[in-house]
Amino acid sequence: MTKPLKIGGASGFWGEAQHATAQLLRVPDLDVLVYDYLAEVTMSIMARARLKDPDKGYAADFVSDAMGRNLSAIAEKGVKVLSNAGGVNPVACAEALRAKIADAGLNLHVAVVEGDDLLPRAAEFAGETEMFSGAPMPPVEKIASMNAYIGAAPIVAALEAGADIVITGRCVDSALTLAACMHHFGWTVDDHDLLAAGSLAGHLLECGPQVTGGNFTDWEQSGDIAKIGYPVAEVAGDGSMILTKPEGTTGCVTPATCAEQMLYEIGDPSAYLLPDVACDFTQVAMTQDGPDRVRVTGTKGRAPTGQLKVSATWADGFRAGLTFLVNGRDARAKARAFAQAGLDRARAVLSKMKAPDYREVSFEAFGGKPGEGDYEEISFKAAVRHDDARAVGLFLKELTGAALATPPGLHIFTAGGRPRPSPVVALFSFLVPATDLTYRISLNGKAVAFQTPNLPLIQTPKTAPGVPQAPDTSADMTERKLEELAWARSGDKGDKANIGVIARHPAYLPYIWAALSEDVIAARFANHLQGGIDRYHLPGTHSMNILMHDVLGGGGVASLRNDAQGKSFAQTLLATSVQIPAGLIVNSNEGGI
Repeated sequence: MTKPLKIGGASGFWGEAQHATAQLLRVPDLDVLVYDYLAEVTMSIMARARLKDPDKGYAADFVSDAMGRNLSAIAEKGVKVLSNAGGVNPVACAEALRAKIADAGLNLHVAVVEGDDLLPRAAEFAGETEMFSGAPMPPVEKIASMNAYIGAAPIVAALEAGADIVITGRCVDSALTLAACMHHFGWTVDDHDLLAAGSLAGHLLECGPQVTGGNFTDWEQSGDIAKIGYPVAEVAGDGSMILTKPEGTTGCVTPATCAEQMLYEIGDPSAYLLPDVACDFTQVAMTQDGPDRVRVTGTKGRAPTGQLKVSATWADGFRAGLTFLVNGRDARAKARAFAQAGLDRARAVLSKMKAPDYREVSFEAFGGKPGEGDYEEISFKAAVRHDDARAVGLFLKELTGAALATPPGLHIFTAGGRPRPSPVVALFSFLVPATDLTYRISLNGKAVAFQTPNLPLIQTPKTAPGVPQAPDTSADMTERKLEELAWARSGDKGDKANIGVIARHPAYLPYIWAALSEDVIAARFANHLQGGIDRYHLPGTHSMNILMHDVLGGGGVASLRNDAQGKSFAQTLLATSVQIPAGLIVNSNEGGI
């Protein structure tokens, strides 16, 4: 096929806006809709739901809302649908969807891809160690879910068998888009550059409007975000693509919005490892190709490692916390005194009971002075973690019990009463050979033949380019905030935080690189950082990617941090000062990056 493939990204998480599907179906000649619903925490929630009801464990709103309201239009337009909405129960998801299709009197063929769920085989992996921390595998009885990140190959097989809709469990987010490209263009498993380009298209689409002006540094350019457009990738057979959005929607599609999303949560950009290919994004170029149209080229790929990442979630105690407001003079000191009083009282009770102390305590203050003088307005979060839910509940009881003894200015908004202890869902990641998985593909309930690719185990070499040239500091220098010189976006990978920084002009990057040294970054995040820092250079987009290790307090639900996913870290970094020649500042950032 030589016709470009139009793919719409309709969901970036479980809970995405309901109107996205209908909006994208109005795009002329749309070929494919992809839906990403899954994160590690999502899998554990779905696993608990399946334990209570064997017919649950999938994204029910995919069936009721995304599909249920739009099936007639999907059938009429011949749009293919690919989704990991199956969660830990893709068969039940497909059965529910087939019932919707039958009720609508339509003839749509639904395929299911299974094989990612390794929970029934958990005992086989008892000797594995965590791939980042080296910790031993938790007891099998504590594991809630165990899923391998599968690639595009079985999804392609489902499409080739005639599927209109493919439902998977835990596939790699970008594999949905890659599978559509492989099926449409006939790309093979050895077309590494093309597979990397299709994976990048999927990576740009997988977070929905984050590539069309959502979560964008220059957010004011996005207009009324209530009407923001969801992304469309027009992928060509040579791997080049145009990123755009539906006409009549708000938001913006620029090289900056696309570059922010490309760098989002990727770690080493020269070795972004996926089941089907090892991607190299360092030479990717992005240029404006018309209003809200960005051309993306230059993606490179190498053979995959032959290994799949497996994410297991497991029960690791309990946590709870309370966020409250305090105003007036010395608000931070008053808030901390209140939180400490609750903690001291709870610890006194635990001591009398000869019970263990809290495993972790987290106090965080947010806010400042809105006006002159000593007046402050802040919010304050106090949280604890313990192996026993009763100890966590004790902290909440003692904290609220100290409310009448607190310094003045305390006020708390509650909806539905006091918070309650909740389970800590910890993440345990490890690698397995891709050949260890056995896939089951079915179309309308009938088995589809599939041969698991025989991928050799290899060490993928890293080809990260050198650092930017040393900056010229001989001219008169001036100090500017990083946000004046760059765009940035941050996110998480387990207990790691990823910050992508894109220079607003290529000439700025050497000065940005010099200013954002490992020592400066470590000092900026000293209250959070426990591990090391990696910095990566992407010459193609005049950008850098920063990876901080052990910085999120465990990450996800295992963390007591107010920002357990590092989403705010880019904003913190953008306030950093950068020394730059006074005459270097340019007035235009138009064109490519």
